[in-house]
Amino acid sequence: MAILSSLYTGVSGLTAQGEALGVVSDNIANANTVGFKASRAEFQDIISKSLKGILGGNQIGRGVKIGAVNPILSQGNIDATEKATDLAISGDGYFVTRGSDGESFTRDGSFHFDKDGYLTTNDNQRVQGFESNDKGQIVNKLADIKFPRALIPAKATTELKMDLNLDSRVTPGKPFDPKDPHGTSNYSTGVEIYDSQGQKHLMTMFFNKTADRQWTVHGMCEGKEVTGGKEGEYSEVMQAELTFTTDGKLDTQKTTKQNFNFAGGAMANQQIKLSFGDAITTDKGKGIDGTKQYGKESDLITWHQDGAAAGTINNLSFNDEGVLTALYSNGTAQDLAQVALAKFENPEALFKVGNNRLKEARDSGTPSIGKSGQAGRGKLSAKSLERSTVDLAMEFVNLIQNQRGFQANAKTITTTDELLGEVIQLKR
Repeated sequence: MAILSSLYTGVSGLTAQGEALGVVSDNIANANTVGFKASRAEFQDIISKSLKGILGGNQIGRGVKIGAVNPILSQGNIDATEKATDLAISGDGYFVTRGSDGESFTRDGSFHFDKDGYLTTNDNQRVQGFESNDKGQIVNKLADIKFPRALIPAKATTELKMDLNLDSRVTPGKPFDPKDPHGTSNYSTGVEIYDSQGQKHLMTMFFNKTADRQWTVHGMCEGKEVTGGKEGEYSEVMQAELTFTTDGKLDTQKTTKQNFNFAGGAMANQQIKLSFGDAITTDKGKGIDGTKQYGKESDLITWHQDGAAAGTINNLSFNDEGVLTALYSNGTAQDLAQVALAKFENPEALFKVGNNRLKEARDSGTPSIGKSGQAGRGKLSAKSLERSTVDLAMEFVNLIQNQRGFQANAKTITTTDELLGEVIQLKR
């Protein structure tokens, strides 16, 4: 009897509308879930009965079903926070995590460091990133992001760069006396260098003008700090010669002596490359960067050396490229890792596994893992979180719409029941 089919049509409507209500309820429940993407139930009609066979036309539908529940992958609002390990993605991409159930992906950037120093999610999945080498340079090696708790080793000075102005008005010919360096030099300044054990040494540089556009440099350290030196006296650890062009640019530089043999068991014959600028003749430079000889007071403008004492981590922070940088107690900073992002050809097909995590599925395609801002991947924001994309006003509208749909389908069933009752009454 054809009227019976309307019962099953009504039941299909109840089922579909009930499932749609479940989708709306899930959206509302996750209105404050970090990185959550609202979903939408999409309906499909059920194959129809044709009254004219294969000729088509005059078809009666058999109801409705949920064809798909797809996430709406719109961008959530990026809110600033005060937590250093909070990260948000603006654009396409997912954070890559790894745990006991393998690799998974998430938009939830509310991370923290666990007791072992690993960067993890709230359900203890380890965040993946690109490691750095010993020089703090990011390399393309994917691994768990972790910061070292151990004391970082000391680093001996291997290079010293200086940028000065040496007064061209000084009269040349003043003889230098190592026993009275301050009284027999035209200019002096101090710089710090480190030995192989991380001990800091003050090296005082004494400059003497020997002729027009020619200078000698004597580097002196306290005698007690140098092997063979005497306490209370200076010991010479380096000598250099500088020449300048007629317009005051650095023409040549030459280190004539090095004796960096610090006491206390430090490395013998420590080699330090001394650079006073891009000398025209010596370095094939232009003489623009670095030391000059102009008619103004001698002065140290800038200097830099690459040594450091041993140190421990004082602070950690991310930048907007997802690079984790550590600030050490010795004043140095070093990049530790860079957060990796994964991009999918069809992210809507990713499989939800709970805890704000998703898994790769057959229809999602394989993840393309790389760095922030590259190959279409989104950009990261430090000290920020992406909020849920759920629009509560729209969800309440959908809630009313699905409720009315459910009630209407229930009415179909009750109406069909009344008609069947009339059929039963025909016997009387």
